[in-house]
Amino acid sequence: MFGNIENLVLSSQGAANGVDPIGLGILTLIAVIAWLLIGTYGTKVALKYESVISFIGGFAIFILGIQSMLGALGIPL
Repeated sequence: MFGNIENLVLSSQGAANGVDPIGLGILTLIAVIAWLLIGTYGTKVALKYESVISFIGGFAIFILGIQSMLGALGIPL
């Protein structure tokens, strides 16, 4: 869910606010393990739909590009 820097910042905030370090450590481990499982198994599921996901992503970028150009030309959407 969070990267290393985010975990460091959240841990620092928790320590500064007097959060129980054991509870914070346990919750951090649960979050890291959950994110590892979601990433591992979610990737396996998503690979089945790679072509659809790529098309949707490309189409979204295309639409956003058109929207940006029309906005730069002063054409309201």
